[in-house]
Amino acid sequence: MNLIHSILKSESDAILNIPFDNPYEDVTDIIEHAVHIRKGKLICSGMGKAGQIALNMATTFSSTGTCAVYLHPSEAQHGDLGILRDNDVMLLISNSGKTREIVELTMLAKRLHPNVKIICITREPDSPLADSSDLVLHTGFTKEVCPLGLTPTISTTVMTVIGDILVTLMMDRINFTKDEYALRHHSGYLGSKARGES
Repeated sequence: MNLIHSILKSESDAILNIPFDNPYEDVTDIIEHAVHIRKGKLICSGMGKAGQIALNMATTFSSTGTCAVYLHPSEAQHGDLGILRDNDVMLLISNSGKTREIVELTMLAKRLHPNVKIICITREPDSPLADSSDLVLHTGFTKEVCPLGLTPTISTTVMTVIGDILVTLMMDRINFTKDEYALRHHSGYLGSKARGES
């Protein structure tokens, strides 16, 4: 029980230590301009566990009115980068800020569309990824609760929370309604609830 309590405390402390002064509003401005004004899309990407977080962010943004897709960074190098257009914005996730596939993705994206805006979520604000990004969302300096100090645990928690912040800010910015939510959720409990059926 002591270990469980320690894990819960470490996770909650990490969330509370996410920098409050991250440029959340500036990021919201960029996403709103790209997606809701220029009619582009938000492209989310990450490798490994961070990629799963990026996929979750993309689906959550899409379900709440902001068009988003997930791009696998390795597949991007084999043609899938063609999904990128000059009116899109990229949200890239890497705990270390050194993930080879993600750093290479920034270079490839800029080569294809030099003016594309890149936002990153990382623990390391002085990393190659941060240097290649227009805006950096810092997760805070965290230590994994994994006994080896290796398995993404706390790092994925804070990435997810930052994604939740961005989604919620965007929903507020575009005045996303329950009716609009229902239009995107035909089936399931959430769809029924949004339509007032349960």
